[in-house]
Amino acid sequence: MTQHIVHSYDQELGQLSGRITRMGGLAEAMLVDSVDALIRHDVTKARSVVERDLQLDTLQHEVEEHAVLLIARRQPMANDLRQIMGAIRIAGDLERIGDLVKNVAKRVPVMEDRFLGMRSLSGIQHMAHLVLGQIKSVLDSLSQNNAELARHVWLHDGEVDTLNNSLFRELLTYMMEDPRSITSATHLLFIAKNIERAGDHATNIAETVYFIETGQQLNGQRPKADSTAFALPSQD
Repeated sequence: MTQHIVHSYDQELGQLSGRITRMGGLAEAMLVDSVDALIRHDVTKARSVVERDLQLDTLQHEVEEHAVLLIARRQPMANDLRQIMGAIRIAGDLERIGDLVKNVAKRVPVMEDRFLGMRSLSGIQHMAHLVLGQIKSVLDSLSQNNAELARHVWLHDGEVDTLNNSLFRELLTYMMEDPRSITSATHLLFIAKNIERAGDHATNIAETVYFIETGQQLNGQRPKADSTAFALPSQD
């Protein structure tokens, strides 16, 4: 971040960055707690995740309002303008991550205490771990002004897609072998899809960080695993 002659301008930009940091930390904690609530069938923890989503919504509105005021007051140009507009986009993606994680938590109370076996749950845990790593890395790239780290996150998006496809096949097998598992397996399918979509939003943030730092878009099509045959509608 460049230093400005007007110290208050740097303070205002710092406040904007601070809100983004708070949003990122909250989104990370919600993801961890939602998956932990799923594994432990902890309904109380799941409900706390749902309630915390309101904090993310509030912070997103604050980021947008702060950014609009900055643009009106300071008439920023070049990197400053990219930083402010990027903050609006990043806040939107973090808010969407919160919504997707909330959807995971909302399924915990309606699922049976008896799950389909630790193999599927381990796959969901692993996917959540990958997505959490994406979120952490992309937030680090933002705080460190590191375009290459953002590009690294962008390049590895396909790993989560591949795992989601594997879980899809596994859960379909459960349903075909035991029709009594259909309800629980369907919940887990949507949980996996929501986590995968959270990873997509982390990749969106990577694209924004790269643009903020370089003024250029990442070249080429975003690396994705072939998921055409395993598409589920996300609950955005």
